[in-house]
Amino acid sequence: MLPTYVYLMFAFALVFIGLYCVSAKRNMIRMLFGVEILLNAANLCFIALSSRWLPYVDALGHAVVIMSIIIGGCVMAVGLTMILNAYRHYKTLDVRELRRLRW
Repeated sequence: MLPTYVYLMFAFALVFIGLYCVSAKRNMIRMLFGVEILLNAANLCFIALSSRWLPYVDALGHAVVIMSIIIGGCVMAVGLTMILNAYRHYKTLDVRELRRLRW
């Protein structure tokens, strides 16, 4: 089994990738995928830390991650629905273009 710092380094790499997708990308679908990557990084931290701090594997961390995955799937479905409606109405997925159309 790998040490805890390997999992945490991978989680931090996922955080940086997710933040890059949210901050630098202009496409709404890529931004939504960036949020999903951030959620997966948090889930990885929960699992890595819940199995290492105690001499046994804590089930609370796994329960939190399962609920987080369920809520993340719901957020993804609602976000894709909003993106689909925005594309149908404005014919673009560019965030800057949609901001310009606000006024």
